[in-house]
Amino acid sequence: MTELVSMSSVQYPVESLPELWFAFVFAVLGAYLLLDGFDFGVGMLYARADGDERETMHAAFGPVWKANEVWLVLFGTVLFAAFPAVYANLLSRHYLLIFAILAALVLRGIGSKLREERDSDRWHRVCDRSFVAGSTLAPFFLGMLVANWRFGLESTVNGTAIAVGLLLVTLSIVLGASFLTIKTRGDLRRTMRRYGRLGSVGYVAVSLATIGYIALAEPGGSPVPSTAETAVAIGGTIAFAALGIVANRRRQDYGWALSVAGLALVFVVFLAWTMLPAVDPAAALSIREAVVSPVALTVNSVVAVTFVPLIVGYFVLLYSVFSGPATAGDY
Repeated sequence: MTELVSMSSVQYPVESLPELWFAFVFAVLGAYLLLDGFDFGVGMLYARADGDERETMHAAFGPVWKANEVWLVLFGTVLFAAFPAVYANLLSRHYLLIFAILAALVLRGIGSKLREERDSDRWHRVCDRSFVAGSTLAPFFLGMLVANWRFGLESTVNGTAIAVGLLLVTLSIVLGASFLTIKTRGDLRRTMRRYGRLGSVGYVAVSLATIGYIALAEPGGSPVPSTAETAVAIGGTIAFAALGIVANRRRQDYGWALSVAGLALVFVVFLAWTMLPAVDPAAALSIREAVVSPVALTVNSVVAVTFVPLIVGYFVLLYSVFSGPATAGDY
């Protein structure tokens, strides 16, 4: 007589595999925030540029911006593969925000891709406004979604979500300025350095204001970050911002870019670390409760180990090919 082995007796090949997938989810989210974040920042800074500068900006991010959106698709895929209940809960609770993010991305795409379809100043203005609006709204709505997820908030629009949305808008500006400093030359490069310094100070200020608001409001059913966790996040943010400003003033553009990436890293690590052991605070689901079966997670792990390095390798090649400075004539 054949004995059936219950699913509960099946073990993970690595005991901490669910936690590793939790970290993987936030690593992919961080990659998207970093890579598409500088695209958003370029779009917002675009509003302050003139004709030739705008063409240079388009040439700078044009070869990579659509590829960067792959990380948003990968984030949804990874979340669904490991924690389908969380994926379903987020979509059902905050579908309006998700539609808003997608609409903002469409606005940005329309503004960038259709601008040169007609030789009309009025048409160019319409496309430029669409590009700037989409680039501003996308990180704002993304920040709102992240805040609602982290604090288990049922309402879509609330003070905490708005604060975190503004925080990601500010971070995107700094990321965009850093990227353009590497990709441009001359007056535009000097202007981006100045905007980057101002944006770094602004990001620290908005970070402190956001943390203060969260501490006072105590939003949702999820515990607010502890004093120690908050102190580490504030210290890391100030340290990376200060290092970035120093590198900026010394015209060490790649050092500044690494410091700005550190700001994004602090944000994502703080978000993930303070959520533990939950993965869906609104539904009171922990990592172990929400994760798929050991067999499914093992299969997903094999797929991820096979294909994620290929994706990373593609991006390394892409950014290597388009690593040189951009000019208006490249647009």
